[in-house]
Amino acid sequence: MDAKLRIIFSMTAFGTISIFVKNIALSSGEIALFRALTAAVVIIIYKIIIGKKLSLSDIKKDLPALFVSGMAMGINWILLFQAYKYTTVSIATLSYYFAPVIVTAVSPILFKEKLTIKQLVCFVVATIGLVLVIDVRGMGKDASSFIGIGFGLGAAVLYATVILLNKYIKNVSGIDKTLIQFFAAIIVLIPYVLTTTGINIGSLTNSGIINLLILGIFHTGICYCLYFSALNDLKGQEVSILSYIDPLVAIIVSVTILGEPILAIQILGGILILGFTLLNEIELKSKIRIKE
Repeated sequence: MDAKLRIIFSMTAFGTISIFVKNIALSSGEIALFRALTAAVVIIIYKIIIGKKLSLSDIKKDLPALFVSGMAMGINWILLFQAYKYTTVSIATLSYYFAPVIVTAVSPILFKEKLTIKQLVCFVVATIGLVLVIDVRGMGKDASSFIGIGFGLGAAVLYATVILLNKYIKNVSGIDKTLIQFFAAIIVLIPYVLTTTGINIGSLTNSGIINLLILGIFHTGICYCLYFSALNDLKGQEVSILSYIDPLVAIIVSVTILGEPILAIQILGGILILGFTLLNEIELKSKIRIKE
């Protein structure tokens, strides 16, 4: 499969995750745990098939960052799945995709990067977009949706944490990085699930089990392999643009398949968030390539 098609396919698949999560009658923590377990097995099988071993010497150098980012990834999934339970997939997704804006705001502090005027404008406009998505006027009428937005923003903070920590990881390939992060997520999620809801997978119907397997095997294991196998063949700017297929598909799924409502003002907010974070990201990638 062509590299672009692999990215398009995986991003489109990621946008449909909510359909399957909503059909799994388990806690968000347990869904995240079995997602990580199943995906880790798929990636191990993939690495065996292609004949590539895990380089322990490379992993040792970046193990602390890998472990912390894996923890953040696991908790990030929990918060995102909780957001789906409290608000619509559209609003949860738009809140979640505020993560690049957080990265832009924090990078000057962590990496001593200069914040350009364009970046500042993108940050301000995307933040205005988030305010529109939250819809402060109707906040009191729907407290549940506000809680969902809170979970979505919490997931965004942790997603931003994963992005920032990955900048410190220099010696590990994308697929190996993800595998170790899955292991770290599993290590954190097992005690969390055991001390909260416990293991209830035995109570799932056949439909629930199928949805859980699709989420773990297809959406996470296979699609992650497709995504990372395509990265080396595409420019960073191309990947940035194609990555926005995910939230767009998620919003379409929310409105058309799940039949969830979204207000015009929230659509405008979504356009501001996605449009200006994309514009900001493309600008950053372009500057990096000029320097190279």
